[in-house]
Amino acid sequence: MKVGYFVPCYIDALAPQVAISTYKLLQRFDIDLHFIEQAACCSLPLTDMGYTKMACRLEENLVPLLTGYDAIVVPSGICTDQIRDHLTDDEDKSDTFKVRESVYDLVEFLHDVLKVQSLPWAKFPHKVALHNGCHSLRYLRHARPTELMEPDFSKTEDLLKLVEGIEIVYPERKDECCGFGGTFAVWDTSCAGQMGIDKVNDYIRQDAHIVTSADYSCLLHQQTIAQKNGIDLKAYYIAEILNGDVQL
Repeated sequence: MKVGYFVPCYIDALAPQVAISTYKLLQRFDIDLHFIEQAACCSLPLTDMGYTKMACRLEENLVPLLTGYDAIVVPSGICTDQIRDHLTDDEDKSDTFKVRESVYDLVEFLHDVLKVQSLPWAKFPHKVALHNGCHSLRYLRHARPTELMEPDFSKTEDLLKLVEGIEIVYPERKDECCGFGGTFAVWDTSCAGQMGIDKVNDYIRQDAHIVTSADYSCLLHQQTIAQKNGIDLKAYYIAEILNGDVQL
């Protein structure tokens, strides 16, 4: 399987350790892995603000980079959703639709495609709060949203349970948005900030001082909220734990 590994711009700029851990983890499996070196934005901020036609123009730069792979893995649920569900324009371009059908975030790729059953190198004997971001939960279907009456499941939890010694907990309001929401955290800082404080304090009430997620965008927001308010909380992208890179 020829796999393209695409690092979103915010990960590249703000959390390179996330990109490195994900790449190292993918290298452990029997795939033909290719790092896509040229950077490009998936156009999520423009889509968030309603600038659909401007967002579509970015397709001219992005699609050629993601073409020619059996699968494209993205270490970000929110960017994966953008590429899969919003990467389109006014023309019927076969390459665009092929990319949309081939893109996976890390959790989907490990759980659904590779069907990983063991991670013998991974040990993390700590209590960890699990945050399923809104896009990953309701669009990528990483887990069952609590508002749906269907059998319970959690792909993120399934993978984390393969890590020796880990204890997984959830906040009381497990599906509530943390307040990041892309540009929402910029144009409504008061509301986004209060939502972030509520989420972080919910972890602390569960006696969890470590949080993980498949969306580092949410973790950036939560970590910043915690630091600003003097709350003892460390945030790690799921690949950092699955690959055994976190040393406490």
